[in-house]
Amino acid sequence: MILSSTTIQRSSSILMIMMHMFSFLTSSNGFSLPSKLHSAPTKLRLHHPMATSRAITYLQLTPDELDDIDWDLAVIGGGPVGVSAALLAARNPYNKKVILIDAPRNSGALMNEDTGEDLSIGGPTGLFSKALRDTGKRISVSSLKGMGLRDDSVWNEIVTSCLDLASSNARDTIRQLEYAGITYVQGNAAFADSGGSSSIFITAEDNSISTIQASKILVASGSTPFRPGGIPFDGKRVFDSDSINTLTYLPKSVAIVGSGIIAIEFAKIFKNLGADVTLIIRDNNARNALMKIGLDKDIAATLVADLVRSGISIERGAQVKKYNVPRDNPKAPIVLDLEAKGGGDRPSGTRTSVKCDIYLAAVGRKPNTASLNLQAAGVKTDSYGGIEVDSELKATSSGGNVYAAGDVLGRPFLASTGMAQGYAAIRIMFADKVSSSTETTKGYSNSDMCSVGDLSMTGDNFDPKSLAANPFAFPIGVWSSPEAAYYGLSTQQCKDMGIDAAEGVALYSECLRGLVFSPNGLLKLVYDKSNGQIVGVHVCGDDACELIHYGMELVKAERTIDDILSNLYSAVTFHEMYRIAAMAAMDPAGARKRRAAVGKALAARNRGDKE
Repeated sequence: MILSSTTIQRSSSILMIMMHMFSFLTSSNGFSLPSKLHSAPTKLRLHHPMATSRAITYLQLTPDELDDIDWDLAVIGGGPVGVSAALLAARNPYNKKVILIDAPRNSGALMNEDTGEDLSIGGPTGLFSKALRDTGKRISVSSLKGMGLRDDSVWNEIVTSCLDLASSNARDTIRQLEYAGITYVQGNAAFADSGGSSSIFITAEDNSISTIQASKILVASGSTPFRPGGIPFDGKRVFDSDSINTLTYLPKSVAIVGSGIIAIEFAKIFKNLGADVTLIIRDNNARNALMKIGLDKDIAATLVADLVRSGISIERGAQVKKYNVPRDNPKAPIVLDLEAKGGGDRPSGTRTSVKCDIYLAAVGRKPNTASLNLQAAGVKTDSYGGIEVDSELKATSSGGNVYAAGDVLGRPFLASTGMAQGYAAIRIMFADKVSSSTETTKGYSNSDMCSVGDLSMTGDNFDPKSLAANPFAFPIGVWSSPEAAYYGLSTQQCKDMGIDAAEGVALYSECLRGLVFSPNGLLKLVYDKSNGQIVGVHVCGDDACELIHYGMELVKAERTIDDILSNLYSAVTFHEMYRIAAMAAMDPAGARKRRAAVGKALAARNRGDKE
């Protein structure tokens, strides 16, 4: 909920107004905000990638005791992939003796320096950015500033809210690990130079080393931001997509390089927090850049239109030629000299420089495998450092006992696919320990197209275009604002596969909830014209990442346009758009006219025209 000055009754005391506002935020949104308006900055920062972890072991095992135990499974990495896989292995029916090894400081994860708490345990890479996004949507920075709060106080309240959310997730993860009997150790894991692929060194902050032996090993150490050469990263004013979490102040202007999901997410985050945002992309068409990562053309166009409507400046066909970062004056702006893509002068009339408080490079991620000493275990990697695995997610280790899942395999860098890989790896490595009566089914059997497919097709082997071969492996969600999500085929992919397909489109402003609360966005159904079967769903707008799962069920269950029309949907819900889109499929010409009229009214509304 966004607060404005008109929603608060002014009193004679500005201090009383601010106190009431924080009380309202706390009670309405579940945040636990400090009572002091000018509290000390929260110590929340990352550490240099070469730093080692403080030795923290849950279940109170000493290094000697760790050495003496023959572990059934050692999991390297405490993100959602590693934690979920460890829990599966430790619980019935497997009941394995599991050790989880994580190095939060080494992997660039968030730490609360006041408590030593690892805030990212069990959380995805973008946990903090998603918390920041939701906080920015609920707190009106301009209103707080208008009431006299300093920038540092506003930023501290925002960060503290995010910290509370992350801390709650971390504590719950630790509780689950302890309840399952999993030993959790903080330290840097690496395969031993001798001992084959079953021996692992764990190095603590004091450089003490423990050695463990494990029958099976799952590598799930995640990914780190890709850092192009020539960018003067300093973690103070020049950031990557991890170190941005250490930002200690509220910037007035932000320049972001990148055209992918992470870049768009942060562009909207900082815009919602009141900053002037410039997005620098190499492609001449921002929509094409998004289509390259798999988005439908209309969904991509909707996202770009929202960026422009939000006031975000997009510098197309540009790249940074020179970084001018003041070293002696932290308040002086960074000046970025721009040039055309590939070098040379930019076209006449375009900007040749950008000034900003901070610069963020969000140009992709790479597998976090460099410090694992994989070569000692005979584990092969691709050109990006991603672990090469077979169809059973088994790496090429000397002992045949090493598996890998998640971002360490490379693209698509999604927590959902990584967790599916982790589950699959556990079931495969311990398959002989489970009777057929307890094995889980693989999903729908009425359509070969809806099978999960080969989860090892990642890294160098992954290409969004390859989804045409199996577009039903997983749903894709973009946690921007608005959200975007899709599952199944696009119209272009249908054409490439020889399917005669058509579309049914519903605008958010065509349903009552969308018209009143969130009018900008669309939902698209792609269907086979020969039988009406729905083969793809694409959504852009509020709650798109939730709505897509109903669409996924429609596709997997081979539902048709007629099936949707025969269903009854609750009033004042976004799900009404599924019926509206199905009706549009039955009357394309009439639907186009209705959308044109609705779109015209919405454009006038966005401009602030009076009716």
